[in-house]
Amino acid sequence: MLFVAVATGLLFLSCVLVLFSVQQNRPLNAQNVADALQKYNLKKTAVQKALDSLADSGRIAFKEYGKQKIYIARQDQFEIPNSEELNHMKEGNAKLQEHINEQKRAISELEGEIRTLQSNLTLEDIRTKQEKLKKEVEEMESKLTKLRGGVTLVKPEERKAIEDLYAQAISHWRKRKRMFRDIWDAITENLPKDLKEFKEELGLEYDEDAGVNLQSFCDLMPQNRKRARGQ
Repeated sequence: MLFVAVATGLLFLSCVLVLFSVQQNRPLNAQNVADALQKYNLKKTAVQKALDSLADSGRIAFKEYGKQKIYIARQDQFEIPNSEELNHMKEGNAKLQEHINEQKRAISELEGEIRTLQSNLTLEDIRTKQEKLKKEVEEMESKLTKLRGGVTLVKPEERKAIEDLYAQAISHWRKRKRMFRDIWDAITENLPKDLKEFKEELGLEYDEDAGVNLQSFCDLMPQNRKRARGQ
């Protein structure tokens, strides 16, 4: 059991050390390391002890900022490139970036072609649409032929019934509008309040507030059924 515990501890220390030497080269605190190694289900306290152990042995460095310790990888473990190597790396990065940009442009062009192809109708869709349009044309031509031949599409009695219903609705509208106006005038005749504010307080709306106008509907009635304006 002791051997297993020691081996486990060494493995844990190795994981922490790898985190500093390979995966990341930036300052980390104990919480950062615990988050990075959360798959091992380790507590922050254990991580803190491991960091302190590595720092005491000189395998990593640390700096204290108040009560918090910031741990950093030892920079002498990394190979520092000279100016020539840096320039070569920059040139390589520039070439890679250009290659990436070319690939992005190629992908964008391919995506555009795919969208264009997807928006085109298939042969089956074209035939279906053609049949539909052909049927619509035939129906419109048939209707046009009837109209040219003087065929009455709406029977006189049907038209009169519709006109009667429309005239009745307009009459009810006119009567209710007049009744409201009479009641409103009687209530507000000696009212000290501002009428607009009073109307808003009651939540009332005129026809105009709803975007409709009685006269515009009256104008749609046949001439023999129209009444003079204001009646």
